[in-house]
Amino acid sequence: MEFRHLGRSGLMVSEISYGNWITHGSQVAEDAAFACVRAALDAGITTFDTADVYAGTRAEDVLGRALRDERREGLEIFTKVYWPTGPGRNDRGLSRKHIMESIDGSLRRLRTDYVDLYQAHRYDYSTPLEETMEAFADVVHSGKAHYIGVSEWKASQLREAHRLARELRIPLVSNQPQYSMLWRVIETEVVPTSEELGVGQIVWSPMAQGVLSGKYLPGQPPPAGSRATDEKSGAGFIAKWLTDDVLVRVQQLKPLAEQAGLSMAQLALAWVLQNPNVSSAIVGASRPEQVHDNVKAAGVKLDADLLKAIDEIVEPVTERDPARTESPAERP
Repeated sequence: MEFRHLGRSGLMVSEISYGNWITHGSQVAEDAAFACVRAALDAGITTFDTADVYAGTRAEDVLGRALRDERREGLEIFTKVYWPTGPGRNDRGLSRKHIMESIDGSLRRLRTDYVDLYQAHRYDYSTPLEETMEAFADVVHSGKAHYIGVSEWKASQLREAHRLARELRIPLVSNQPQYSMLWRVIETEVVPTSEELGVGQIVWSPMAQGVLSGKYLPGQPPPAGSRATDEKSGAGFIAKWLTDDVLVRVQQLKPLAEQAGLSMAQLALAWVLQNPNVSSAIVGASRPEQVHDNVKAAGVKLDADLLKAIDEIVEPVTERDPARTESPAERP
């Protein structure tokens, strides 16, 4: 495993991080979830990403139990706050009330005294940013989180939050956006702003919900048991990629992966890691062997000719519009 700094902070994270958005507490049985976490640890992954909303808070609980016997100082545990976690009007958003109650709930479920990174899962247009950042400052100053991050925030929102964070003397060090060969909306505005501010990207869906693994074929139904056939595992999120235009282009990447000595999944992960502003790429798994395959992308360097060839293949189906940076309907 290779490691990178999270933005310009001193925190080191594994290039491949393990996320449990879809799997833990919903898609796979608990023993399988534990086996995947063990595979991640054995492969050298030290960075684990979750959120209070995943599987209705169950994902945090599963991850906490899976990691409870590990040396806490050797792990980087990330979680998030924003989406509804209860029926009440205040069980959502980035109000002081919801943040202060949510961090305590997350720590209880994760069985830890602190998280390394506490992230705003989306931007809250109904709460003053000052209120949100002051609450995050109290979380950090109380020792319940070491660093603060955001997810899917626009460049202008990042800039203002970073300014407030400096005034409040807290480290806002990361953004968690969707990013892959097919979804490159952060490149025009978010990445340049992040580089200026010292914010690193922790990217989700680097394999475009599994489409870049090459297992979905044009003109054919999705494989039985795949994510595209299971509403619990994000079928609604993958649908936008399951067009013949996209799938034909993805199949054209196979010879490039073979020439590089990589699987399709490894090529997709290695591609996002070529961006120097990317600190870590999040992978999920329902089987340990998926983890073993994915971690081989760490440390891989793709040459300029290969990157150019990839661009030429996928460009006609790649989304680059920076206005798509924030997708409130999607929940990573």
